[in-house]
Amino acid sequence: DGGGGCGGGAATRAPELRPGEVTKRPEVMDDFVRNFLVRMGLTSTLEKFETEWYELEATGKLNKEDLGVVPDVYLYNQELNDTVANLRGQLEASKAIAGKATSTWDKFRKERDFHRMHHKRVGQEKNKLLTDIKRLRKHYSQYEPTITELKRKYELAMKEKMLMRLERDRLLAKVEAFESDNALKAEESVQETSAMDAAASAAAANTSKPKTASGDAHMPAGARVNPYATLKFDPVNVKGFTLNKTFKGHLMSVSNLALHPKKSILATASDDATWKMWDLPSGELIMSGEGHKDWVAGVNFHPAGTHLASSSGDCTVKIWDFAQKRCTVTFTEHTQAVWNAAFHDSGDFLASCSLDHSARLWDLHSNRCRVTFRGHVDSVNEVCWQPFTNIVATGSSDKTVSLWDMRTGLCAQTFYGHLNSCNHVSFNARGDTIASCDADGLVKLWDVRMVAELLSVDCGPHPANKASFDRASETVAVASDDGTVKCFSALDGHMVTELKGHEDAVQGVLFDPFGKFLVSCGSDNTFR
Repeated sequence: DGGGGCGGGAATRAPELRPGEVTKRPEVMDDFVRNFLVRMGLTSTLEKFETEWYELEATGKLNKEDLGVVPDVYLYNQELNDTVANLRGQLEASKAIAGKATSTWDKFRKERDFHRMHHKRVGQEKNKLLTDIKRLRKHYSQYEPTITELKRKYELAMKEKMLMRLERDRLLAKVEAFESDNALKAEESVQETSAMDAAASAAAANTSKPKTASGDAHMPAGARVNPYATLKFDPVNVKGFTLNKTFKGHLMSVSNLALHPKKSILATASDDATWKMWDLPSGELIMSGEGHKDWVAGVNFHPAGTHLASSSGDCTVKIWDFAQKRCTVTFTEHTQAVWNAAFHDSGDFLASCSLDHSARLWDLHSNRCRVTFRGHVDSVNEVCWQPFTNIVATGSSDKTVSLWDMRTGLCAQTFYGHLNSCNHVSFNARGDTIASCDADGLVKLWDVRMVAELLSVDCGPHPANKASFDRASETVAVASDDGTVKCFSALDGHMVTELKGHEDAVQGVLFDPFGKFLVSCGSDNTFR
């Protein structure tokens, strides 16, 4: 290398360079061969070449022509080869980039086509919706005059209804005044009658039910002795209750129950506009009552067991005579659906509650309304009597429970605490505690004498439809909308058991007066 380098330097003289310029020195022949062998990786050949070259140089067999520089054409070809290799590498890289760009462009083109198609579909749906809206607007415009006319007719009908109600009240006032005049005339005639008339009056006085001169029954002067007040019964073992029998006796939901006061007979009311009487425990049908024009919401037996009262969605209360096997009296003064009716323990009066925000007291001797209890601001859903007193309890959708005096028609007490519609109220046998339940599933026990809440039990979240005490007043059964009957202790509110079997909401529940069984009815058209 050293000799070759020196020879090359003597042959060519480097030109003068300007600052920043670089010149390329031409390679001598031996350096060119060495570089070629190194580049090609021919190490063995390179060693052999150097050995033989140094031998020739040492023996002086090399000519000056052999020690010259490599002609420029070889250098130029080498540079061209390097340039071609570099360009080929760049070409391969460009091809890879071009392939990637092509795939990206295909992807974007597909997305563009998809979004274009989606845009067209959205436009078509928009046009369809616009067409439907125009058609509905045109359809509505055809009904708008009819709706306006119906609104006008409804307002006229309501005005006429109010006028009719005012006229009815005025006529009732006249009738009452006329009856009072007749009563005074009758009393005067009685005083002036002969001995025969006096004897007839004495005979009339000996009848079992005293009446006023107008034919109304005398209201009891005060509370009677409650025979259950001092009696103590063993609590009913509801934990041992199991489903014994299921009776499907109605075509629609069974809405209420009533047990005969003297016999093992059950009455049921149904949404199929009928009531039926069944023998227990055989479940044989005894009697069926058809006459209401709408669903029957409540039934109740007369204390003597000779009659039955039914209340209905047709705004009427009917009295059915078992001996005559027909309806003997129909009370029609309620203006909306009647939810329930309850006989007074004397058997002379009947209380009813209605969707028209009122409860009424009916005289069963004169067959007329004696008292209207007004004060609730929403539907009165339940009515029941405090045992052996003149006090009637009502539960209303205005979330209150009220006690009313039948003689004055005034509210004696009101219990506040429910946060939703009160569905049902009932007294225990002693008459000192009220159970009420509401649409939130909350059951409350109230002390009548202290006018205070004793206990609150949450049976929710489903509505509680009915609540009933056992004869010992220690257990309360609740008919729930979740298809179960929940039984809890009236002493501490502890849940005793839950009776399952109904396939739909339980609408009513009653304990047997002798504590042997429990009866329930529900929206699954059965009683169990």
